[in-house]
Amino acid sequence: MGAHEHHFDLQVPLPADKARVFNALTDESALQAWFAEHVQVEPREGGAYKFWGRHTLGVAREHEADQRIIEFRPGERLGFTWRLLDCDSTVTIVLKDDDGQEGDTKLQATRLSVDHRFESIPDMGRVTELVDDLWRVHTGSLLHYLMGVDPIYRPDYSDKDPQIRCELEIDAPPSTVFRVLTEPQFIGKWFPAPAPVVDPHVGGRYGFGFSYEKDGNTVEPPPCTILAFEQDRKLSITWPDWRGDASVPDQRVTWVLDDLGGRTRLVLLHDGFTRPVDVSDYPFGWRHFLEEIRKVADTVAD
Repeated sequence: MGAHEHHFDLQVPLPADKARVFNALTDESALQAWFAEHVQVEPREGGAYKFWGRHTLGVAREHEADQRIIEFRPGERLGFTWRLLDCDSTVTIVLKDDDGQEGDTKLQATRLSVDHRFESIPDMGRVTELVDDLWRVHTGSLLHYLMGVDPIYRPDYSDKDPQIRCELEIDAPPSTVFRVLTEPQFIGKWFPAPAPVVDPHVGGRYGFGFSYEKDGNTVEPPPCTILAFEQDRKLSITWPDWRGDASVPDQRVTWVLDDLGGRTRLVLLHDGFTRPVDVSDYPFGWRHFLEEIRKVADTVAD
């Protein structure tokens, strides 16, 4: 590695064998489903690996796309160049078997490793976080593609006001779902919150009481602040930077409950991001937690 070279890495488990994952990384139609708006692939070393459009950071138009394959080992490795943020970089993706067990069933899985290297670090703020979030959102999209989830979230890098929107219907009335969202006894059942606290009014606290390790540091998020509290209809809270960076403005998370005659349409909106890439893996996490809210609501007597 050169004296001025910088690299970023991320590992994720995927629920598919290496051949299927590699196909998702190299087949044009697959890539257009989860990765980029436009794709051109020549599946060989030295071939084109061009991607561009509104879902690609820094490469909006075809004439800007000059990515090329530098490693091509089917089922094992894919490497390509990517001029990003006005700097030359290379991406190496490595696939390894990661078989797991679920009960008596052996699961076919793959561990995907991404190594993204820059010859010189891009001249901008929070670049480490940007590249990390970039790959969190791309690998999250790949995960949902392999799982058959629809629709697949892909950021629009031309959007000046990016927003995450997830929704699902729950077989319980809004009064029950609102209790699940606002009563501490239920919050810990759908979110990893060891000590939830809720002051049920605008300006009140909405805290989870959890902490976690990030890059060797302990992050203890402060309680969020309730921005809207409409009984059985709407809850909105502030949302701090998940890495604990106080220089990043708070975002906002809102749950809207629509009465469907004894059932509920629950819509989650997460907005207030400084830049589109900051959505990170939130789109996939929130989809999971909405499903958990539905499970908890099914157990609550209204």
